[in-house]
Amino acid sequence: MALKIGDTLPDFSAIDTNGTVFHSKDYIGKQSVVIYFYPKDNTPGCTTQACGFRDNYQDFKDLGAEVIGISADSVTSHIKFKSKFNLPFILLSDSDKKLRKLFGVENSLIFLPGRETFVADKNGVILMIFNSMSSKIHIEKALEILKKP
Repeated sequence: MALKIGDTLPDFSAIDTNGTVFHSKDYIGKQSVVIYFYPKDNTPGCTTQACGFRDNYQDFKDLGAEVIGISADSVTSHIKFKSKFNLPFILLSDSDKKLRKLFGVENSLIFLPGRETFVADKNGVILMIFNSMSSKIHIEKALEILKKP
């Protein structure tokens, strides 16, 4: 069942680019989070989106939010992607697609993993869910919602 605005983010864990286990409870309840699901490392749209989050990362931090990117790529792929584009935020590997299922992120165009962004307040309550294959709009929408009083 898909998450909706007003729901609380589920508790989850996954492997990050340091090879350590990331626990959502280390962030949720402490600060706002922007969790974005994307199809694949090093593809044009996903690179544009990741670089958009990178270029606006300080704005997210200034608003008290952490950015977390999730795709089915391996940790090794994420390490290369993060290094190549100097990405300062967390990337998580969802190779078994459990997180996609947990969040209710559907495939787009039948075969392509969906591109969906969740913004939650510091208590983990979802303020925004944005689903669009247009990679650039996700950053603008996430910043907009975080700036609201």
